[in-house]
Amino acid sequence: MKKLFVGLITFSMLLSLSAVSQIINEAPVDGLFPEESWSVNKKPIPYPPIRKADVMWQKRIWREIDFKQKFNQKFYYPLDSQQNWKSFINVVLDALKEGGQMTAYDISNTDELLVPITYNEIIGRQTDTLHEVSRRPYPPYEEYDTLIITEFDPSKVMRLRIKEDWYFDKQRSQMMVRIIAMCPVLIVERDGQEQPSPLFWVSYNEARDVFAQALVFNEFNAAMRLTYDELFWKRLFDSYIYKEQNVYDRRINAYATGVDALLESERIKNEMFRFEEDLWQY
Repeated sequence: MKKLFVGLITFSMLLSLSAVSQIINEAPVDGLFPEESWSVNKKPIPYPPIRKADVMWQKRIWREIDFKQKFNQKFYYPLDSQQNWKSFINVVLDALKEGGQMTAYDISNTDELLVPITYNEIIGRQTDTLHEVSRRPYPPYEEYDTLIITEFDPSKVMRLRIKEDWYFDKQRSQMMVRIIAMCPVLIVERDGQEQPSPLFWVSYNEARDVFAQALVFNEFNAAMRLTYDELFWKRLFDSYIYKEQNVYDRRINAYATGVDALLESERIKNEMFRFEEDLWQY
């Protein structure tokens, strides 16, 4: 009888431990659906076919997206990456760190994708080491060395430059655009002023597979999360033109500043749309 009683107690303890272990292993659902249901398995939106013979007009434009603008804050946040939600720069850096998904190219004066650079080279260039010699304020007042290391901070990336080609397709009778490359821009404070520091260029066509699987916050409907590929495809960003293809190969700020630069940017944009309208006669 005593052995039976001990056996029942042991069996009940095993059942209770099994139940507790099951509760611990099964995390609660943080939302309407399990986290796995938010996994992204999309492919980039296919481009319409294009023939060189159908392109009757073409112009290259350089734009800049400022993450400080309210409409563009979806590029900047979240500061702390989550499982299915990262900022734009963290999506790019994670793809470069893993390798094979995306290639970064060194900054050049011609904005061409010529010299590939690695993730470690990018981080190393943005890591500053400052050596200072200080003197102790008490006897014997000897000198000592101080090494100050400033590591790369992705939250300082607050702009994105885009190189794109606008063209008129006579087969479709439509003005169209294709993004060619992108360049994240780091904002550095020097002498109390903010100065842009471009990091690297990436091919947009090569990066589309990564962007198609990276979710973006949708302020209008959390049930319909967009991807970065859809974001660029639908042009859901605000930007301004800082350069157009010209014989001098110069930017707008080389001949206009302040309000005049903004007006010049608007003039270039309106000129392209007027070109399309002038092709039609009513």
